[in-house]
Amino acid sequence: MASVLAGSALAQGAQIAFGGLSHDTTLPIEITMDEATVDQADGSVTFTGSVVIGQGSMRLSASKVRVEYVSSADATGEIDRMYASGGVTLVNGAEAAEAREAVYSVTSGTVVMTGDVILTQGRNAMSGDKLAVDLTSGTGHMSGRVKAILQPGGQ
Repeated sequence: MASVLAGSALAQGAQIAFGGLSHDTTLPIEITMDEATVDQADGSVTFTGSVVIGQGSMRLSASKVRVEYVSSADATGEIDRMYASGGVTLVNGAEAAEAREAVYSVTSGTVVMTGDVILTQGRNAMSGDKLAVDLTSGTGHMSGRVKAILQPGGQ
């Protein structure tokens, strides 16, 4: 993995392999929270207070998450996007990312994290302004004055 990150230190953008973040977006989504508020006007739901979203082995946590549903006649209750804010953390396996905000597009299988993003992969770490992850392919792109810290050795 160090070779994947090595060429990206202090670059404007870096492609990243996300073996641990490859994920099946068709799995059921479980959400726990302190409060839920339904907006009948636009059909969204806002969850607040220690929100934890689980889908398979992936966990996304934040202080607030707004869920938007697919708006078509045959997509009853199908989640389109989740907008997370306030101490967002995404964890899957040995990989974890933190940011101020994140948008999980369930239908396209992507997560875009913004604002002081920190990614850890084992003992290696990378930071930048934006991290875009394709959960289907298990790849990502970090951009915005990227900095990497790499630990030598094959551990």
